[in-house]
Amino acid sequence: MKITKIDILKAKSFGGSIWVRIYTDEGIYGDGEAGLAYGAGQHAAFGILQDFAPLLIGADPLDHEVIWTKLYRETFWGQNGGPVIFAGIAAFDIALWDIKGKYFKVPVYKLLGGKHREKLRAYASQLQFGWSETRGPLGGPEAFAEVAKEAVAQGFDSIKANFIAFGPDGGDPARGAGGAWLDNRFQTQLLTPKWADLFIDRVAATREAVGPNVDIIIENHSKTDANGAVQIGKRLEQFNIFYYEEPTTPNPKTFRYIKDEVGIPLASGERIYSRWQYQPYFENSSLQVIQPDIANTGGITEAKKIADAAYAYDVAVQYHVCGSPIIIAATLQLETVIPNFIIHEHHFPKAVSKKYAIYDYQPQDGYIEVPELPGIGNELSEYAFANSDIVTVDKGRR
Repeated sequence: MKITKIDILKAKSFGGSIWVRIYTDEGIYGDGEAGLAYGAGQHAAFGILQDFAPLLIGADPLDHEVIWTKLYRETFWGQNGGPVIFAGIAAFDIALWDIKGKYFKVPVYKLLGGKHREKLRAYASQLQFGWSETRGPLGGPEAFAEVAKEAVAQGFDSIKANFIAFGPDGGDPARGAGGAWLDNRFQTQLLTPKWADLFIDRVAATREAVGPNVDIIIENHSKTDANGAVQIGKRLEQFNIFYYEEPTTPNPKTFRYIKDEVGIPLASGERIYSRWQYQPYFENSSLQVIQPDIANTGGITEAKKIADAAYAYDVAVQYHVCGSPIIIAATLQLETVIPNFIIHEHHFPKAVSKKYAIYDYQPQDGYIEVPELPGIGNELSEYAFANSDIVTVDKGRR
């Protein structure tokens, strides 16, 4: 079996999601996704896939390790790469696993070693943007409390919010919409008492609303520096926080400092790429939960290796999931396999996202099941192809 053609898609809406479809001479195809649709990276992802694609033409799609190493070692910028490189590798790697599962007529989890669990505990993610009835961005503590109750009413017993993202009225201070409440320098300074108090009031209201039996995850999106992270982290200890995510810009030394000062497990990973970049966090025990994104850390192949390395250090894995139903399906395949899985990240489903894939996997009563179809268990829809810019590559690089 040989790879004959690759379609690279950039969605015209839905945040500009980036996908690939790899075709073979036996009629089997596989779909993958590059996890740079949000932020400011989708054009880079679209470009790197076009640069990498010729290297796959003519290759055996079952040789995913050979192809992974080729993209990493023979593209010059691949070695020690960052999110663009690893997102490019990831999209192709996911599609290759999809092909492999379809070729052997089994779900990918079977090829990875089998299920450790039949269903996966899930949490409701990014509540600061709203949930089922309430829409964000949220402002006052009472709004956070109301949204948390909505998620719990749907069966979730774990929730996550960024309590520092928006001003008191829902304005975004990082983009100048928060008035004089907080200026753009807040990433590199201690929080003012007024801002720190609002942060804690929001968390306190949320804890009171959901009670003691619901886990709360604190999401900071690296909006604080290490000193600010410690400043609010110490005050968070009273709320029995599940873990403290991206307290500052990922760095193993500053994370170790925060860990030594704050009695809450630390988590990070969506901006840490590859097994090499995770190694120092394992060695200095600065992370208790890692959050690699399969779509920007080299795909299923690399994300599995990272999880295996973490297992040796008793580090739990919560894969970062912030993409289309394609990456959701691929992530579920891997989450059921690894022994150190802790919880699945679930964003409130947007109706538009469902159109881009054939299947829509959703949690029930706070748990989500793994697709049982061959491959990753999902594929791009006709709507995705009709509503994307597409580049087709069918010639190898000489």
